[in-house]
Amino acid sequence: MKNDLTQTSKDYYRIQKAIHFLEENFQDQPSLQQMARHSNISEYHFHRIFQRWAGISPKRFLQYLTKEYAKQLLKDSNVLDVSYATGLSGPGRLHDLFVNCEAMSPGEYKQKAKGLMIDYGFHPTPFGECFLALTDRGLCNLAFIDKADRKNILDGFCRHWKNAKLNRDQDRTGKYIELIFASRRSKKIESPINVSCKGTNFQIKVWEALLRIPSGNLVTYKAIAEMIGHPRAVRAVGTAIGKNPIAYLIPCHRVIREEGLIGGYRWGTARKRAILGREAVRKDDDEPTQRV
Repeated sequence: MKNDLTQTSKDYYRIQKAIHFLEENFQDQPSLQQMARHSNISEYHFHRIFQRWAGISPKRFLQYLTKEYAKQLLKDSNVLDVSYATGLSGPGRLHDLFVNCEAMSPGEYKQKAKGLMIDYGFHPTPFGECFLALTDRGLCNLAFIDKADRKNILDGFCRHWKNAKLNRDQDRTGKYIELIFASRRSKKIESPINVSCKGTNFQIKVWEALLRIPSGNLVTYKAIAEMIGHPRAVRAVGTAIGKNPIAYLIPCHRVIREEGLIGGYRWGTARKRAILGREAVRKDDDEPTQRV
């Protein structure tokens, strides 16, 4: 037991040292090999230990530091200068970093999403009416609503995407509705649906974990916390799940309480039960029939 505690303590200080190293040297964009060498362990063990202690991979942590520094510089500098100041090879890499982490380009972030075009629409679904919004990069919002809430939903969305230009396009958004809620047997469901989310690093990690829950299965909030490497952050996981911007596709409805209770749901527990019921039926239909 003592040896285990000693090793745990050593691992903690190694990762603490690695985090300080990254905070001081992220502008040099160190490789995994350089990070591991600084910690005096192999690349494999460094990646595994860092993931366990920090909750994210070394690469993702480096991206986070780079992105946050870039956001500060963009207030007073142009995209080209910021690219090189953050240690990236050029504007293309900065662009990819922001699109992946902020769901918008560096230029759009600098202008607070000014000029970003977002198409939206209101549509019926098997679970009631929904609001759906799209950028050129993919789906950025899907929310179930009641007709009386249309204005509140749209107002809240506008606050989140301040300065973006909104355009109601029922035809374009309607095609996504057909893809999302198509019958599983339909070939349409095979088409990829790109998702473009804005969120903190922790929130995005939680949403990524939700995407790994198979249809028809249920997991607990605690299980999600363990999946992302933060077993004690159950409450924070619940908060992140509650801020999921894309209903149904990012399946926060598949998370239940430890006691097996259905738990809360941003779009109503009755709707959550209906979605889970539909998925359970589909799962049963997909299972092969046994013959005696």
